[in-house]
This record gives sequence, C-alpha cells and structure tokens, in this order.
Amino acid sequence: MGIARAGTKGQALKLLETAGVTVVDLDYENAWQDAVELGRLGDKRGVRVQYRGHESIAVNTPAALAAGLSRRKATFRQRNLYCQFALSDLPASELERLEAKAARLGDYILAGHLMRDVDAVWSD
Repeated sequence: MGIARAGTKGQALKLLETAGVTVVDLDYENAWQDAVELGRLGDKRGVRVQYRGHESIAVNTPAALAAGLSRRKATFRQRNLYCQFALSDLPASELERLEAKAARLGDYILAGHLMRDVDAVWSD
C-alpha cells in the first residue's frame, strides 16, 4: 500500500494500524492541528506522518487550467497553479474569471517561471 491519504483524523488513526502503510498523508482542514500527535503515534509504529499545506501543479495549457479548475477539488491544500504558458495567451476577461474561480477554491494562478517543485501536472 505504501502512501495512504487520510481525509480525517479517524482515517489517519486507522491507517496507522493498517499493515503495509508506510506513510500517512494528512489531507483535511484541521490536519495541521493533529500532525504532531499523529506523527508521534506513527513514530511508535514505524509509519511516517506528513502534512503539507499546499501542493504545486504545473499547468501546461490554458485549456488544462480551465479544465482543472472545473473539476471537483479533492484536497484541502492550497494549490499553486504554475502556468507553463504565457498568461497573456488568455484574454484578460478569461484570466480574471479563472483567477476568481481559483481564489474561491483557495488556489493561486502563478507564472511558470516561479515553480520549484511539482506535485502534479495538468495537461490536455
């Protein structure tokens, strides 16, 4: 099983007891509050517990950006959406619309040259 995602503290506690789980990835709103406690429990069981407040996504095209923002957001993490295309390729009104949608989701649209690490890629 390896890495397992926990959407609640209860799920995390169950995953810490699950054979084959080596990493529990905390992905829920209050996970930062539980990270230390769960990390100590994980240490006792040889399971690493990790919490990340954001993830970095490389976005290859304007269409991929629109499609990605249209899908249901499956994480509580802030997504930094690093556009691998010129933002000027989008009409200003479309960029404003997509930025507003990203902001409602707690995400940011950023220029691709700012990207350091990549957790996922959105492409057509």
